[in-house]
Amino acid sequence: MRLVERHVIKIGHQFYKEIDDLAWRSKNLYNYANYLVRQSFIFEDKYLNNAAIFHLVKHHESYSALPRKVSNQVLMVLHRNWKSFFEAQKSYKQNPSKFKGRPKLPKYKDKDKGRNIVIYELGAISKPLLTKGVIKLSQTEITFPTKASDVKEVRLIPQCGQYVIEVVYSQDVKPQQLNQNWIAGIDIGLDNLAALTSNKSGFKPVLVNGRPLKSINQQYNKTKSHLQSQLKGNTKISKRIQALTCKRNNRVDNYLHNASRWIINHLVNEGISTLVIGKNDQWKQEINLGTITNQNFVSIPHARFIEQLKYKAELVGMTVLINEESYTSASSFLDLDPIPVYKEGVKHSFSGKRIKRAWYKSKNGKLIHADINASLNITRKVVPAAFSLGIVGIAVCPSRITPGQVV
Repeated sequence: MRLVERHVIKIGHQFYKEIDDLAWRSKNLYNYANYLVRQSFIFEDKYLNNAAIFHLVKHHESYSALPRKVSNQVLMVLHRNWKSFFEAQKSYKQNPSKFKGRPKLPKYKDKDKGRNIVIYELGAISKPLLTKGVIKLSQTEITFPTKASDVKEVRLIPQCGQYVIEVVYSQDVKPQQLNQNWIAGIDIGLDNLAALTSNKSGFKPVLVNGRPLKSINQQYNKTKSHLQSQLKGNTKISKRIQALTCKRNNRVDNYLHNASRWIINHLVNEGISTLVIGKNDQWKQEINLGTITNQNFVSIPHARFIEQLKYKAELVGMTVLINEESYTSASSFLDLDPIPVYKEGVKHSFSGKRIKRAWYKSKNGKLIHADINASLNITRKVVPAAFSLGIVGIAVCPSRITPGQVV
């Protein structure tokens, strides 16, 4: 499996200016090549792939401004962007309702402020130094230590006024001893980032606190709004806002990593072999929970959290199943209600109902935490046989943890 080691390069770092110059040159090549592709596509209805565009730019000054292997990677990035455009265009024709608008051609990077990713493949990295645990990028002074042992490439990524060096490396999966009959389910939310349950008898459900993420976002939005109010004209960005955004993104990413690491470690300790995660396509585009709740929910990168859970689970040999979660919150787990798939215009009735904020009331009046009810139903919807032996012994009273504060 491919993983990433990250190094943050802020504006005062010794390598910042050199990396910024490389990203500037990469932008120039990207824009020139993109101009040729766009002109061919618009006026001749012909797409120039990265092989065709190579022969047109290989003698151009923007191509020669970078090492040949690095310039080739810029052309490949452009090619991938165009492929994504064609795929989006095809999907749009099949079902326009999935999009907010017609897919647009890959844009140019800003002429003055624009920067582009710079990729050094293995052939553009010093191999003698790499064997000593040191990264040295070809034709640069950029040198730094790494803990990665099987390096594949290094990426220099512009991000909110700073740069992130990503060392991409390969790591072997190390399967743990897990019970194939035990399955865990996760319901992802806002106040509770994740509600974790299992069909393992005696497994105590866990609510992963999501309020710290809300606090980070609320503080960020308030400060950003204040800073933007001080800007003149139509300007919406400044160096202070960029620095603020970087700090916010780093704090959110750190919290999500702590949460996903805790969850996977906990499941491994419990010997659980399968993880089921509920996720609906377009859930953030279609969400309607009120202005404030919408802002908080959309600001939390749940897709990134799911990806973190997925790769960390797969590294220990755990199977991950991601499935749509329609009606898992409305169905009663204690009554084992059927859980249908959502269809527009079709209404369903269930044995219980959600009361107040956090509780779900079953047919016979028993209470269960609403997020725990949804999490158990997510497992039951994807793996119907998970509770074939009944629900006796399935704990429904959760504990709450805050990653980073757990001893």
